Amino acid sequence: MATTMLAIMAVLMLLGFPMMIPMLVATLAGFLIYLPNLKTDIIIQQMISGISPVALITVPMFILAADIVTRGRTANRLLDLAMTFVGHLRGGLAVTTALSCTLFGAISGSTQATVVAIGGPLRPRMLKGGYEDKFVLALIINASDIAFLIPPSIGMIVFGIVGKVSIAELFLAGIGPGLLILLLFTIYSVWYALRRNIPLLPRATWPERFSAMRRAALATMFPVMIVGGLFTGLFSPTEVAAIAVVYALILEVGVHRAVALRDIPAIAYSTGLITGIVFILVGAGAAFSWLISFAQIPQQIIGGLGLADAGPAMVLFAICAAFFIACMFVDSIVATLILTPIFMPLVMSTGLDPVLVGTIVTLQMAIGSATPPFGCDIFTACAVFRKPYLEVIRGTPPFIALLLLATFLIAAFPQIALFLPNLAFR
Repeated sequence: MATTMLAIMAVLMLLGFPMMIPMLVATLAGFLIYLPNLKTDIIIQQMISGISPVALITVPMFILAADIVTRGRTANRLLDLAMTFVGHLRGGLAVTTALSCTLFGAISGSTQATVVAIGGPLRPRMLKGGYEDKFVLALIINASDIAFLIPPSIGMIVFGIVGKVSIAELFLAGIGPGLLILLLFTIYSVWYALRRNIPLLPRATWPERFSAMRRAALATMFPVMIVGGLFTGLFSPTEVAAIAVVYALILEVGVHRAVALRDIPAIAYSTGLITGIVFILVGAGAAFSWLISFAQIPQQIIGGLGLADAGPAMVLFAICAAFFIACMFVDSIVATLILTPIFMPLVMSTGLDPVLVGTIVTLQMAIGSATPPFGCDIFTACAVFRKPYLEVIRGTPPFIALLLLATFLIAAFPQIALFLPNLAFR
């Protein structure tokens, strides 16, 4: 059954069908060919069940909040704040880019929105400052991946629902790894600037810094509300998402006046389109997961790979390898929907912390979004900066190596991810 379903999915993907079609057709074929005695009504039931969890309500709300702030002035104010404090350092523009991506990621939770909002204004400055374009493009698309880890993260929401893991704990677990990646990118940026002898920029005065802090004060309340609300237990992830939407509207419509009320329907329409795609994928993935679980395909795959008796370290390595390779070729949400049901029984049987596993899986999603051949951030950069594919990916290998190093460090020192969730919930 597994071979037939994978073959159907591969053929339909090569023919250019959107990913939801291969998943649904493969699931239906599995029912009709191998389980003819089961009613196909089960497919509809499982799809509805897959999109029923209350936690999925956070997805459209976080997407809507991200759409609102992306069209407003929040990104530029965060960028100016970062620039006034680190712009004068060696490699200051590169460090500013990484820091701005981290700050904006804590608001939007979207790698592609971060590429557009931060990369757009900073790339010309970096080119003028003496940085090579291949370095600039690679830094932008890889630093934007921090948005996948820093809460809110749609990838973590999907993993939490499929793997039945606390989303609040996953959100907090992403903060340490996100800051670790920021540190690694900062070190590499400073080294690059020293090697290329990038000239220093003027140091901002303290009045300029205070002005930037005042202008960005309301924007920085986004991560404070999200992380603070989850850490204290004052808000659930769903409540945090609702607050983020309301606050984004107040900030961009009422305070900054960068978004007009007449723009809201168009923004909501865009959010609805993206949400529809995500929900169809989640529903199709739920039906697919039920079928492979019913047919005991995960057990067959695990047995065939020799992982049934493997220790926690080997299981974690296999999970990292599987997600890293899968996310290079298919959408990270699709990879999560397919692979999570296969590996979660093994995670529980070996005693691995599911929150740690979810964090590392989300990191692999982030790496995959910026890794050839099909990383979505690569194509976003091609469209936004009007650069050919090969030119965009030329500078990515060092950053991918740093992201893999971060994966190793988190696996070797789990408290990087688990310290905050342990402190808040355990």
